[in-house]
Amino acid sequence: MPEIGGNLRRLRSEQGLSLDKLAHLAGVSRAMLGQIELGQSTPTIKTLWKISRALELPFSALISGRANGGTTLLTAAQTRRLANQNGTFVSRALFPLGGPRRVEFYELWLAPRAEERAVPHPPGTVEQLTLSRGGAQIEVHGAHYGLNEGDVLTFEADVPHAYRNTTDQEALLYLVMTYAQVAG
Repeated sequence: MPEIGGNLRRLRSEQGLSLDKLAHLAGVSRAMLGQIELGQSTPTIKTLWKISRALELPFSALISGRANGGTTLLTAAQTRRLANQNGTFVSRALFPLGGPRRVEFYELWLAPRAEERAVPHPPGTVEQLTLSRGGAQIEVHGAHYGLNEGDVLTFEADVPHAYRNTTDQEALLYLVMTYAQVAG
């Protein structure tokens, strides 16, 4: 995704942050941030969440292209997929990227018995998860919620949380992420 480096550089500059300052706020090395900005490294989902949290912006601000407005057909081939480091968690953005937005829609896949821990999102962020296939357990600030197919869990996502597949088959979830404010 070539947009990530340019978006990161632009957003960092707009906030008047040096690489060193953003590295400190995000808990990501200065070298990694520099490589991302130059397009020399493909960041993991966790790294992008840390950066978006430090910038206090929605995740999509880092991965978005520019919006054209009007009606948009987003083919399956055009959707953006991001995976964790070992490929056991994959997130696919199900919305046209670009422009400020308050709501994002994702498709999530979890490999059998896999777990993905998420960093807290900006204050006021709400996640609404629907389990479509498999079985899952969601941990929110230490509390555990088991989901069966068709179940929906809504929670404030500005606290530590995790997604776990509790079965021996791939789990498929849909996530609606609502932010308190529209990113500018």
